Amino acid sequence: MLLEVQNLTKIFTSGLIGGYQVRAVDGVSFTINEGEIVSLVGESGSGKTTIGKLILRLLTPTSGRILFEGKDIMKFSKKELKTYYYRKVQAVFQDPFASFNPLHQVDKVFHMIFDSYFPDLGREEREEMIDKALEEVGLNPSEVRGKYPHQLSGGQLQRILIARALLLKPRLLIADEAVSMLDASTRIDVLNLLGEFRDKYGTSVLFITHDLALGYYISDSTIIMYRGTIVEMGETEKVFHNPLHPYTKMLLESVPDLNVKWEFKGIEPEKEEGKVWKIKGCRYAPRCPKAKDVCFKIRPTLIEVEKNHWVACHLYQSSREG
Repeated sequence: MLLEVQNLTKIFTSGLIGGYQVRAVDGVSFTINEGEIVSLVGESGSGKTTIGKLILRLLTPTSGRILFEGKDIMKFSKKELKTYYYRKVQAVFQDPFASFNPLHQVDKVFHMIFDSYFPDLGREEREEMIDKALEEVGLNPSEVRGKYPHQLSGGQLQRILIARALLLKPRLLIADEAVSMLDASTRIDVLNLLGEFRDKYGTSVLFITHDLALGYYISDSTIIMYRGTIVEMGETEKVFHNPLHPYTKMLLESVPDLNVKWEFKGIEPEKEEGKVWKIKGCRYAPRCPKAKDVCFKIRPTLIEVEKNHWVACHLYQSSREG
């Protein structure tokens, strides 16, 4: 086992006086094995990105633990943390523009790696490695090197960041909406690259996305999140072809069919959910068409309905108890 997340919780407080707390991540537990690609799927506000930042130690957990190779990452020494950031875990985030200094050429992100970890490499060898990494993500080195961030597109910048991350051959790559700014014709190429890198070097990937199709295409396992909690998880084939939780079913039913033309039917927009964070039970209960009284009172726990397929829903817990 490479990574283990144990009962992870992150609470944000809004406002200085009379503020309120939001449980962005609420009691989340899962594992990532060596060479496994895991998709973390959910709509905006589900806690996906927060989990990625917690694993990267960009945020501090309110409670719970994150174990990497069996060690609590919050207890790493300064030396262990440096190794963790550069050789163990790398990340590619959704907004590439925020990852570059507008005053420096984009090559700077590569030279920082060499200066810190490969200082003995000669200039010629460095240049060769950079060019090869760029070519692997579909970029022509002569077209992007020496340029400033504002001279390149978001898609080009994103691919440069992916090339930088893969150059280090990390044990775990956290890809947070990493292909969202790429055009459709290059998304699959980048996903294939991640898969090939996994097969070649054994790198595990936490693929954070709201796109069900992309998650299904690349992942071995899938975790479905809603309002900071895991509602369903398991092998990707089982989650997608035998969805159990009402939220998972709703997500899959919402994927548009290319053979059907959309027609406006005057459907009223969904109303605000109100104070959903004060609900003691299932976070999805206010939207669930199958919600029962118990759904608003008691939070369901994850149970294994079939091998390697878990769901947090009272519909299945009640049937099992019976």
